[in-house]
Amino acid sequence: MQTEVNEKPRYAIVAAVQLPNVSDAEFASSLAELSDLAKTLGYKVTRTFTQKRSGFDKAAYLGTGKREEIREFVASEPKHGDSNPVRPEPVEGSDHFDILFVDHEISPMQARNLEKEVGCEVMDRTMVILEIFHRNARSPAARAQVEIARLGYMAPRLREQAKLAGPQGRQRSGTGGRGAGESHTELDKRKIRDRIAELQKEIAAMEVERKTQRARRQDRQGGANVALVGYTNAGKSTLMRALTGSDVFVANKLFATLDTTVRALHPESVPRVLVSDTVGFIKNLPHGLVASFKSTLEEALDASLLLHVIDASDPGFERQLQVTDAVLAEIEAQDVPRLRIFNKIDQVNGGGDAVAQEECAAALRAMYPGCIVISAKRPQDIARLHQTIVAFFQRDLVEAELFLPWTAQQLRGEIFARCEVLAERAEEEGAFFRVRSEQAALDSLHEQISLV
Repeated sequence: MQTEVNEKPRYAIVAAVQLPNVSDAEFASSLAELSDLAKTLGYKVTRTFTQKRSGFDKAAYLGTGKREEIREFVASEPKHGDSNPVRPEPVEGSDHFDILFVDHEISPMQARNLEKEVGCEVMDRTMVILEIFHRNARSPAARAQVEIARLGYMAPRLREQAKLAGPQGRQRSGTGGRGAGESHTELDKRKIRDRIAELQKEIAAMEVERKTQRARRQDRQGGANVALVGYTNAGKSTLMRALTGSDVFVANKLFATLDTTVRALHPESVPRVLVSDTVGFIKNLPHGLVASFKSTLEEALDASLLLHVIDASDPGFERQLQVTDAVLAEIEAQDVPRLRIFNKIDQVNGGGDAVAQEECAAALRAMYPGCIVISAKRPQDIARLHQTIVAFFQRDLVEAELFLPWTAQQLRGEIFARCEVLAERAEEEGAFFRVRSEQAALDSLHEQISLV
């Protein structure tokens, strides 16, 4: 069951520093992405504060003037019960706001100082992503991986939280498990270390089981595995649903899918192709999450073919493409054969302009030779992509003849499941099949027949 956010949105403000090496387009795209992340958490961004600086303020991320501007805005924003509010600028549709989102990862000290100066809760970009992952993780492995990342993020922030709460006294050892001279903060850090160690053991055990299951699956199906990769919200789950005819969850929000889903390509082919959907990528994905989700992303490593899904309707798709390439390189999947799929071509230029869509498709094919331009909602596009995938896996098929004695007819279904049967003839001792299949499947069938 998918976690639902509040129906009535909460309101937020955003603050960001634009560094000299960041272009205006890249800066605007990052802010838009943060607003989408906020939306996924159930917030509506009502005001954005930006500042150009040569570097982040070491004390509180933003410069003094910008912090003062936000503080005045916060102080003047109407709260619940205000009857005659005065605000520096009207915000349509909101009667208060709840939080300040910062478009970078900031240190615990910067977060603490910024909260004190502006007068409201602060969440940096990393914490926003961690919270989304925490809400959306479903499988035991994903939940454990997210918890490790959250604990790793929180550990260095305990000291700053303790400063906000006031001085913490030292206490002697006692029944609470605290060592001699160990403060509350030190105790909490020790508990975090112990919990992370415990979770890592659980993940290691789950990883052994997952590899066993994957090996069994590959023994049965061969190596015809496809992994969908790409930026979050590029339409991977929609494409997965179209290619496999499955009921994969689809939502128009970031990180709707965290756990890997595996389904068979439909209509089925020879060899039978398994398609897996992976967690979406994003700019500045916290390194702890890349590491902790490596087991999920290893579906990309195990795949024989990657379908790199890109949102053709997004003006910033080139940056998103680079982000995906960088993450794939980080998990050492850069050498897996890859097919670029430009999705959502029907939404280019707002949709409805067929000429603009054709021009865009032609430009993409010229820029990225060999790519496929589609809409996952158009059956003819899905059929064409299906044919391309099947052709990729059939390129190394070999033709052979199998003899199946009448005493081994229980293997007949296995032959039809693992081979394309080109011809069949019956003789006195048994049936002869002219088939086309992978060499490994043929070797396996020959071995099974010889044992009967």
